[in-house]
Amino acid sequence: MSAPSPSPPAPPAAPPSASPSASPTLLLHLTGADRPGLTAAVLATLATRGVEVLDVEQLVVRGHLTLALLTTPGDDGAATAAGVRAVADDLGLALVSSPGAAEERRRGGRVHVTLLARPLSAAAVAAVAGAVAGTGANIDRIRRLSREPVTSLQLDVSGAEPEALRRVLAAEAAVQGVDVAVSPAGLARHGRRLVVMDVDSTLIRHEVIELLAAHAGREAEVAAVTERAMRGELDFAASLHERVAALAGLDAAVLERVRDAVQLTPGARTLCRVLHRLGFTLALVSGGFAEVVQPLAASLGIAHVRANRLEVVDGRLTGRVLGPVVDRAAKAVALREFAAAEGLPLSRTVAVGDGANDLDMLAAAGLGVAFNAKPVVREQAEVALTTPYLDSVLYLLGITREEVEEGLAEAGEDAPPA
Repeated sequence: MSAPSPSPPAPPAAPPSASPSASPTLLLHLTGADRPGLTAAVLATLATRGVEVLDVEQLVVRGHLTLALLTTPGDDGAATAAGVRAVADDLGLALVSSPGAAEERRRGGRVHVTLLARPLSAAAVAAVAGAVAGTGANIDRIRRLSREPVTSLQLDVSGAEPEALRRVLAAEAAVQGVDVAVSPAGLARHGRRLVVMDVDSTLIRHEVIELLAAHAGREAEVAAVTERAMRGELDFAASLHERVAALAGLDAAVLERVRDAVQLTPGARTLCRVLHRLGFTLALVSGGFAEVVQPLAASLGIAHVRANRLEVVDGRLTGRVLGPVVDRAAKAVALREFAAAEGLPLSRTVAVGDGANDLDMLAAAGLGVAFNAKPVVREQAEVALTTPYLDSVLYLLGITREEVEEGLAEAGEDAPPA
């Protein structure tokens, strides 16, 4: 009987794969009074040790430096830490070093939480932070977006389920009397957008139909109908016909006087200037009247307009509107049509409004903002702002007050007042 053939030699075992988190590291955390050259001096010391820089974060707040460096330990981690400690002592910096620290792994579900108030109390910030933690999410970073005319903070949050977090924070915001918005992080926040705004009581301080009714001596009557429509108690189209009927016989020359009387909402001009500078497209969608809205849009450089038209015969208003009414559904249609014309998906749109007839538009947009809105709108909108400054919308997009002022200065325009 022949001997069995020898088995082939087993292949050598593959070496275990290394992962960044398994590699030896050194975390260096330095704090102290800031001055030019500190970071360069610390890194120059590390350079002599032949280490690899894995992560760096630096922050200066009111002249106080916080510098965190994650590096490989080099040939001798203890010697590397000792070398950094020596230079830190020379620079007057405190140092905490942690050998073997793992690289940070941010959890999924990343969102930005924007917190606005005037004033912003420590109690409100604590309550919002606690609410975030209560959902199991974590605040990774906080930065200030503005100090005047409102204080706004951006919280970078990970491990969040956006809709659940939004519900929790909306309830907490109501208790604390602050505004809180939850928006996606990452690429979804960057790039060109379409921003569609309501006009009456949003872009401007007034309800134009009430200004017209004042010239007809029927302001109180029309204002009462307007209020009921904006609260969602009346069908908008029916209420518009009822209010416009009260204008029958009014001299059409009144329209020019009303245009001259219109005042922009504080921050409206700044919002438009900054959005134009960013390359955004702006549009106005109004249940008011094109005779007032179109000249206003032209003065602000806004190309897209959708609004009702008043019928005029022999120089006087007939009390009727021409064509289909721009109502709640029509506003959402206009937003979709403007987005298509600009080649933008709805996810790249922002809608801002205050009344019940804006709800479909706010729901259709990628970001719907209820601005000083009626209760029914605040309850249903994705984001509600109660600040009286329309340029607060910029903070929801992650734009800081400093960036606003610097951008306008570079364009040769006056910076907005604080």
